[in-house]
Formats: sequence, C-alpha cells, structure tokens
Amino acid sequence: MQKINVSEFKAICLRLLEQIRQTGQPIEVLKNGEPLVVVYPPISTKKRKKSFGVLRSSINGTVGDLIEPVDDFNWDAISK
Repeated sequence: MQKINVSEFKAICLRLLEQIRQTGQPIEVLKNGEPLVVVYPPISTKKRKKSFGVLRSSINGTVGDLIEPVDDFNWDAISK
C-alpha cells in the first residue's frame, strides 16, 4: 500500500484519486508520520446491484396479526 503525507496528498489529490480508481490499490494518508486515513477505490456498481434485495426470498409471509399482542398476559404495570 502506498503511503503519502497529507500535505502532498492535498497538493495532488485529484491525480491520486484517479490513480486509485485505475489501479484499485488503496493509499494510506499520513499526518506527522501517523496514519490519518486510508482511501480505497469504490465497490463496483455490479456488486452493489447484486446485494439489493438479496433477502427478498427469506420472508415466507406473516403469521397472525402484527398489531395484536402475542399473548393475553396481564402485566403488573398495566394493572396498577
């Protein structure tokens, strides 16, 4: 992973972002020699579209009324 100081990153930011997009390799930005942030390339749109609706078939339908109480249990807080 390429490492670069924040002042240098600031000076050539657009060029570095294009480099990340083309190569797919992240860049670690340092401030005073300490890691500040790691810039990663975006996830491809193909992968994002695949995850949308992935749990759609996991719901088999509702059982019973969703609004009604599950049990006819008398809570102590209600009776006081």
